Amino acid sequence: MNKEDEIIEKYRQAGRILTEVRAEAVKKVDIGVSLLSVAEFTENLIRERGGEPAFPVNISRNDEAAHSTPSFGDKAVFGEDMVKLDIGVHIDGYIADTAVTVDLSGNPELVAASESALAEAIKLIRAGVNTSDIGGAIEDAIGSFGYRPVINLTGHGLEQYIQHAPPAIPNKRMPHGVILDEGDIVAIEPFATDGAGKIYDAGNAEIYHLVSDKPVRHPSARKLLEEIKKYKTLPFAKRWLGNNIDFAMVQLVKANIIRPYPVLKEIEGGLISQAEHTVIVTADGCEVITR
Repeated sequence: MNKEDEIIEKYRQAGRILTEVRAEAVKKVDIGVSLLSVAEFTENLIRERGGEPAFPVNISRNDEAAHSTPSFGDKAVFGEDMVKLDIGVHIDGYIADTAVTVDLSGNPELVAASESALAEAIKLIRAGVNTSDIGGAIEDAIGSFGYRPVINLTGHGLEQYIQHAPPAIPNKRMPHGVILDEGDIVAIEPFATDGAGKIYDAGNAEIYHLVSDKPVRHPSARKLLEEIKKYKTLPFAKRWLGNNIDFAMVQLVKANIIRPYPVLKEIEGGLISQAEHTVIVTADGCEVITR
């Protein structure tokens, strides 16, 4: 097996683990269950199956679109929520990324809108397709249900230890796009909403990533940085680092050594659903590795 084949097989292995883990994680989401228990169950199961979390499990509810994960000792429980589980697995940095909406809120049509958009996008994907056409298919599918796509979120490419790489895969028709090539590995990620179709940065981050490895003065910050380095450039959860780390975290953020991923919310407070698969682009279609 040559180097390229070995890399593709690692993506596929990550996808197989992720498919199994997603099926088990979905079963855990229910009214009254703690968010932290679901996040920890999912991340631990990834490790048990031979992978590593590519990023903290995102558990975004209702008007939250992304980047929400429980804090250390979090006591929050699910209510009648629209729950998005966004889960990633990596093998040696080669990432598979998937998301599914578990609807506890009684809005099945909104869930169907994002799922339909994902299915229509996958039908189009092949070498030579323009990403604008994929965005158009997503926009049309979501619109057919009477909802809007979230237009300032996109799908994305995946590279070793890089969760969001080019090309961006828009969720609406664009004037210009990028042509996909055979062998590209991309995550297709439609978001549907009954709100305005845009998100904003709501602050209160629990997810971070390393942006620069440089000297830091305070001993507690230096010690924490050594722990953070093992995640390389992938996102990590503050809760993974234990408790009583606020001072050290602030020092690392101030020094621009780590950077937060703030929670993203719908600007009008609309409910959001999400669906996502990772695909390998082929000459005449694509291979979905997270199905």
